[in-house]
Amino acid sequence: MESRDISGWRLRFSGGYTKRANSINALGRQAQTDPQTVGSIEAVYRERGQPPVWRLSPLAPAAIAAVLAARGYRAIERSLVQVCPLSPTFAAAPEVRIHTQPTESWIEAFAAHSPVRPEHRATMRRMLTAIAAPVGFAFVKEAGQPMAMAIGAVSGDHMGLFDVLVMPHARRRGLARKVTESLYAWAWDLGARVAYLQVVATNAAAMPLYEAQGFRTVYSYEYRVPPT
Repeated sequence: MESRDISGWRLRFSGGYTKRANSINALGRQAQTDPQTVGSIEAVYRERGQPPVWRLSPLAPAAIAAVLAARGYRAIERSLVQVCPLSPTFAAAPEVRIHTQPTESWIEAFAAHSPVRPEHRATMRRMLTAIAAPVGFAFVKEAGQPMAMAIGAVSGDHMGLFDVLVMPHARRRGLARKVTESLYAWAWDLGARVAYLQVVATNAAAMPLYEAQGFRTVYSYEYRVPPT
């Protein structure tokens, strides 16, 4: 993944794979919002054949929302950043395997069941294998078929939870709870004491689980996308 800073904004690029890894993020409220700066940033993305997608967190200057609206941008995917204290009460499930690198079957299952476009799969593979250790790739298979998966990445006393997937044929069996809590237990053993995640606010399937596990929202953000 590449990045570049312009006038208080950090531009991220990963070949179009995921909005977050290809978005424009404020480094602070001092980021410039004048039309010339916005136009220059837009041009960098369009030169690469990518749409300029702005991720507006509480760090972004308030004025940018009106500037982007005047240029035809619309808001999508309000997301919540949540945290949860970890404890030894989270237990690993015996059917969950945690790998320190994504296995070929893990990658194949992720590509098949996540919204990854075929042209982004090489980038996806590079990004997954480049995650700094310690990282855990949780996986549940049954009769050779993938059932559920997730990623946990530990940094100091924090663990980030990413890409929780339960396959359609395996839903309503508690597998999302099992893969996530297995990762919490794994991270606890590595010294992590807090977990964090990002979840779309309209994700009605995931929100009750995370609330029951103890997650609480610390801030929200949303994306601004240009006119199609």
